[in-house]
Amino acid sequence: MAKHIHQMPKWPAFQWHQNSLAKALSAVRHKQGKLIGKMEALGFNLRSEANLTTLTLDVITSSEIEGEVLNPDQVRSSVARRLGMDIAGLKSTDRHIEGIVEMMMDATQKFDTALTSERLFGWHAAMFPGGRSGMRKITTGAWRDNTQDDPMQVVTGPMGKERVHFQAPDADQLKPMMKAFLKWFNQEIAIDPVLKAGIAHVWFVTIHPFDDGNGRIARAIADMQLARSDESPQRFYSMSSQIRLERNEYYAILEQTQKGTLDITSWLTWFLKCLDRALIATESTLAGVIQKARFWEVHASTPMTTRQQRMVQKLLDNFEGNLTTSKWAKMAKCSHDTALRDIQDLIEKGVLVKGSGGSRSTVYMLKV
Repeated sequence: MAKHIHQMPKWPAFQWHQNSLAKALSAVRHKQGKLIGKMEALGFNLRSEANLTTLTLDVITSSEIEGEVLNPDQVRSSVARRLGMDIAGLKSTDRHIEGIVEMMMDATQKFDTALTSERLFGWHAAMFPGGRSGMRKITTGAWRDNTQDDPMQVVTGPMGKERVHFQAPDADQLKPMMKAFLKWFNQEIAIDPVLKAGIAHVWFVTIHPFDDGNGRIARAIADMQLARSDESPQRFYSMSSQIRLERNEYYAILEQTQKGTLDITSWLTWFLKCLDRALIATESTLAGVIQKARFWEVHASTPMTTRQQRMVQKLLDNFEGNLTTSKWAKMAKCSHDTALRDIQDLIEKGVLVKGSGGSRSTVYMLKV
């Protein structure tokens, strides 16, 4: 008896109950349309800022699902450069982050270009410059070539307490499996584009064709298909950020699906509801984005040093606690006198205002 769905005789003939999914699919499509309409009503700069924030969030959270924490400022800078945006405090980024951003940007900005094995090899190689994942040497530019004695298993948890969720197909099956997947993905078929994103996600994850990075590539493929459903390269909601919040449920439903039957209704139900929650969550995210973008529009001609720009951006990015001269000096890595001059200059320019308190306890806040 087959232990995993890829071992079943009719693999990959997935099935699902359309009627069971209709309500959830309709809700998602309604929210998608409402969001796109709302964003189109905004100016170019606001849409660009929202797109930048969403793509940055997507890259960061997709890696966090796999337990990897990326530097947010470096990710944002890398995405901004690729979008041709001039933002305050652009930072240099390392090759690894550049590669992850390159993959996500290629998937979403060129969503209408065919997905090929060569393109996937390029994504994988970009994610792992030098052919290494941590201290481990991995194969890039080709499907994994592990032996049957060293099976590809999908695991989570710390070393010594790993949980095996499922085992992927043997390496000698990858070429025909990926050929079938890519043919299906690139075809125009009579299926809702959002459902196709969910199917593509679970299909690719099941095959797990690479030594590492399969989860992130699966989510990039799903994002690519969601961009097709939106008919736009601009991203205003992040599926990965919602999956990050529901990481345990994500792996649980993947495990359940892998050890069930070819009926993937349960997986698609979870996928649609997770996407629905992502669309709801984007309301608060974009409200902050719009507030920040409008702030910079007001102060577009206000002269600020790079240090001042960075500190103002920190205040806009959900700064916790009260801003004092001492805190400014510590965060900006400058002297107390320099911090005071920076703050007084911004008060005179109408960027900051004094809060309550006196002498050394004086606090400052953005003028909104």
